[in-house]
Amino acid sequence: MAMRLNVRSWILPLIIANVAVFALQMMLGNLFTESLMLISSDVTARPWILFTSMFLHGGLDHILFNMYGLFIFGSLLERKIGPNRFIALYLGSGLAAALLSSLFYARALGASGALMGVIGAMVILMPNLQLLFFFIIPMPLWVAGIVWAVLDSIGIFVPSGIANVAHLVGMGCGLLFGLWLKKKHGKIQRIISSKSQLTEEDMLEYLKSGRI
Repeated sequence: MAMRLNVRSWILPLIIANVAVFALQMMLGNLFTESLMLISSDVTARPWILFTSMFLHGGLDHILFNMYGLFIFGSLLERKIGPNRFIALYLGSGLAAALLSSLFYARALGASGALMGVIGAMVILMPNLQLLFFFIIPMPLWVAGIVWAVLDSIGIFVPSGIANVAHLVGMGCGLLFGLWLKKKHGKIQRIISSKSQLTEEDMLEYLKSGRI
């Protein structure tokens, strides 16, 4: 029997965890940050830094931007797919982004890969959601997703201290997750619509699929 975590929402716990770790960074300094950040040469010896680096940030603007995005986009997506799927997507995207980043960067930190996973899934599930790109330009989410991907692709060849590869990997994970959910949702819908009366097994399968 699969174990399911009974959590109403992961958004606030994630924000609190990120802010708490950032506060420790400010109080304890570089030694603390370097003990938890992603250092590519240390991944084999200390694989847990793939996880811990997701909760570190390089400055106040870095954490404010990521936590604002997590609160806005994460809240919308979590209500649509449920907390269990949300946390799986968030952590999975962040870990994949960190792992691939270790092949390109000597050091990296931040929740951006995980956040881009959230945005990638939303591009598939809520493509027409309207937003203000850079808080100024109105556009649907699918267009913003393309712009983000193009900017990060350019950033790979024009280094600026940003782990653009992590952004692209995170978004790629989110896109794939969104496509999987959309396909599964369509299958469930076809099963339900083809029956005049639902069986207990049908209802259980529908409940297990989450709310999309």
